[in-house]
This record gives sequence, structure tokens and C-alpha cells, in this order.
Amino acid sequence: MAPTEDDSEDIELEEPFADAVPLEITDTLDLHTFNAAEVKDLIPDYLDECVQKGISEVRIVHGKGTGVLRRVVHAALDRHPRVVSYRLAGRYEGGWGATLVILRLG
Repeated sequence: MAPTEDDSEDIELEEPFADAVPLEITDTLDLHTFNAAEVKDLIPDYLDECVQKGISEVRIVHGKGTGVLRRVVHAALDRHPRVVSYRLAGRYEGGWGATLVILRLG
């Protein structure tokens, strides 16, 4: 049976970002709750927000694990025009479970 105009009232449209939670932008981004597909889009947006807020040094915590998130993060950093440099964190900065990034402001 084909839908009628009356049937359209029963359909609830879902907002595409209804479950989105605004996060405060700080100099540290912890990716432990994200998967690799989400991180690919998240990193450029996060870096853009940091630049806009005047944050020139950030720490991205990707965890040690299998290295998948680290590789995704580093690939995104390689492509971002505001990234001056990045390196794995030192022993007391998170070790190879975090990456430190320098951003060009202005």
C-alpha cells in the first residue's frame, strides 16, 4: 500500500547530530573513546579550533595499543596546513601513547 499524506505525520525525523556533545577545546585531546574512522575527521576540526583559540601546542592522546589510532593521527597531522611539527611524547608526557603537536597561529 502506498503511503498517504496522513502517514507522514507518524514519521519522526531524526536530527543528524542529536547525540553530539559539545566539548571544551583544551590543549589535550584524549582519543580513547573514539574509533579510527571518527578520528580521521575529528583531528582537523580539533586543530582548527585550537588555532582559532590561540592554542599553539597540543597533546593528542591516542594510546599505545596496536598503533592504528597513532597512524591515523599522524596521517591527519601530515595533511593539516597549520601543523609545524609533531613528535611522540617523551617518557613523562605520555610516551608513545601521545603525540605532541606545534601549530602555526595567525
